This record gives sequence, C-alpha cells and structure tokens, in this order.
Amino acid sequence: MSASPLTLAIFCKVVDNYGDIGICWRLARQLQREHGVAVTLWVDDLASFRRICPAVDTDKAGQVVENVAVRHWRGQDDDYAPGDIADIVIEFFACDIPPRYIEAMTQRMPRPVWLNLEGLTAEDWVEGCHRLPSMHPRLKLTKHFFFPGFTAQTGGLLREAGLEEERQRFLGQPGQARDFLRGLGLPDAEIDALKVSLFCYPHAPVAALFAAWQHGSEKLTCLVPEGVAAEAVAAFLGAPAGAGAVATRGALTVRVLPFVPQPDYDRLLWACDLNFVRGEDSWVRAQWAGKPFVWHIYPQDENLHHKKLKAFLNRYAADIASLQDVMLHWNGALATAADWPALWSALQADRDRIEARSSEWQARMLANGDLASNLLVFAASLR
Repeated sequence: MSASPLTLAIFCKVVDNYGDIGICWRLARQLQREHGVAVTLWVDDLASFRRICPAVDTDKAGQVVENVAVRHWRGQDDDYAPGDIADIVIEFFACDIPPRYIEAMTQRMPRPVWLNLEGLTAEDWVEGCHRLPSMHPRLKLTKHFFFPGFTAQTGGLLREAGLEEERQRFLGQPGQARDFLRGLGLPDAEIDALKVSLFCYPHAPVAALFAAWQHGSEKLTCLVPEGVAAEAVAAFLGAPAGAGAVATRGALTVRVLPFVPQPDYDRLLWACDLNFVRGEDSWVRAQWAGKPFVWHIYPQDENLHHKKLKAFLNRYAADIASLQDVMLHWNGALATAADWPALWSALQADRDRIEARSSEWQARMLANGDLASNLLVFAASLR
C-alpha cells in the first residue's frame, strides 16, 4: 500500500490585492504539481483570487482548483479537529491563523511543522533570522520563520521547474510573442513599438511619466491592466479606463488590458521590453522574465519601504545610476523633484547594460534553488 501524501495548509490574508494571493497560489500549485503534496489553501478574499485565477468560484466555501483544495477563510472563530490539521502549516506573512486551528495542532500527533513564510526583502538581517524558531507562549508548539531571499543563506525565490525553458521557447519563436499580443488586441504598429507593461500602486507618478513618453522621440506602447493607475490612465485616454480602451497621443499609445491569469501575465512580461511591477509577486516574476524592470514597493509607515528598496538596489543595480534614479523617484524616495524626460533618457541610454544585468541576476538567483523545494527540505528536517 502506498503511503498517504504529505499534507500542507497555507493561510493567506489578502492585503495587497493580488500580491499575497499570487504568491500563495503559485506556491500551492508548485507544491502539488512538482512534489505531490496535498495542499489546502485558506483564503479570506476569493474575489481577488478570482482575478488571477478565473476558475475560482467566489460563492463556494470549499472547492478544488487545479488539484488544490481551496477553502474560504471566513474568520478566526471556526472550530477545527485534529483530523483537519495538515502535516505542514504555513501562515503567510504573519497572518495570524485561527486560534482554534492552533489549539487543534497541539492535539495532532505527530505535531505539524509550523512555518511563518515571510515577505521578500534584500536586507542583510534576513540571513540571521531565516529558519529561527519561536516558541508559542502557552502551547507546546514551535513556529519557524522562513524567509525568501537573494542569497544561499535564505530560502531563495519562488520558481516553478521548467519556467526558464518555457520562457526560452517563447522568446525563441518571435511569432509566439506576436500572436500572444495580437490576442490581447494589439495591432502590428503597437507590437513593433517599444513595449512597456505598467503595474503599480495608485500613488505612482504615472501622469508625469506618460508626459515624458508622449513627448519623446520613440514610439512606445504602454500596456496597463484594468484598474491600475485608473485616474492617470483615464485622464490620458479622455475616457473611462475599461479593458480594451486605447488612445495615442504623440509617441505614446496607452492600452488597457483585462486582468489575465498568472501564466499569461508571465508571457506579457516576456513579450515586453520593460516591465513596471509592484509588491512582491510581480516583482519576482519580472526577475525571472530576464527583462529590465522598475519596481514599485508596497508602502509602509515611516517610509520603511524606502530602506527595503535601497537594500535591493544596492544588490541589483549599485553600478547603474540611471536605474537607481528611476526606481527611487518612482517610489518617492528622493527629496528632489523628478525630471522624467531626463530620467527616461538616461535609462534608455543604459538599456544594454540593464538588459545584461537582468540576465546576470537571473543566473545568480537560479543558483540558490527554488523556494518551494527549499521549504520542503527544511520542513523535513523538523519532522
């Protein structure tokens, strides 16, 4: 008789509309597909989940999507029995899993491995905190912190097996990219222009960047998911920014795209020449895309996010001033006013260097292994 599969539960509280669930959904699918783990994904916001995975039914408390059990996490007061508890329990980004679930963990034998999967940061202190234990103040349970990261002393980055081979196949056949973009509604003129995807938070200086592109000398197509930078996009369009809306002013064409499932978002990143990304999930996917990118970091109180941004830039682009300047101004991390035409011109002048850095960085990150595999190895050491 074959052994029962390893079971694992992920608890996800959606704070950043698509980043949190994007990470947890990628991790859940990879654990199931590549490692045969029976995964239950507890999510408090099924509507945000459905935007990146159309198969999700927002009216169902329990369902199976792509062989992953998806449960609606309705609150903190539900009851759980020891039989409900998985072998490995992951709370994403300290989301406070239900107290009765934790109590049921103490009654399960053997007790589950309990991990807090933290957010991604390039700060140096992460290496010292990765895999550290934390005793529960009342119960005989120990939680361990697991940090993704950019060095071999962290858990690495989330990446499916075969992702790079799929990217190479896509890019190796230019007709695939053209067909993909045509499927999103782009005519040949927009495909032949410099293509930029734009995914950012509402406070990004989008209008100023649009003005620089509009009055620039190079034809540029900006592809924006519906609902992103809605005010600036609507102002440029002169009309509501619904999916399919498009306008050209000067050198700039702005086209609004519908939200696409995760695999198509990867293809969008691969098909574009530059990607503006935000939060954690799209930021990591932009790194695996091997294309130049500009990151909009999730804002935190007292501008703590600026420290995290600078830590990443020190690792990624310490010797590329133009890329540093654009990212720092894009995130409001500099006191000086941004001259977007000059910033954009400097960035374009460094395009070859930035493209080379993207490829170099990707190779370095591949050497650290992938987050899901590293996580399972660590969990096995605790069982």
